[in-house]
Amino acid sequence: MVDGRLGFLCLDKNDMPMIAFHWEKYMEHIVEKYNKIYRIQMPKVTPHVCRHTFCSNMAKSGMNPKTLQYIMGHSDISVTLNTYTHVQFDDAKEELLRVVNE
Repeated sequence: MVDGRLGFLCLDKNDMPMIAFHWEKYMEHIVEKYNKIYRIQMPKVTPHVCRHTFCSNMAKSGMNPKTLQYIMGHSDISVTLNTYTHVQFDDAKEELLRVVNE
């Protein structure tokens, strides 16, 4: 139990909840090992990068923006939509084709 909360998914070696720093170090280690083996190098991946990817993927899948805002923990929807959600030309093209074909 930490601060009155239980049921954490991942605990460290001291049975404390893992924080972003732990995950960042794990990811850094994985990327280093991968890059030593393979010619095409993997870019730096952090828990924060994963948050952006998650948010973008949920938005692209059609999740209700207010629900996504809640899940992300943002007090302002503009942070969710303008900072964390990334779309590219292919995303816009796919969405236009979807609308036209309905």
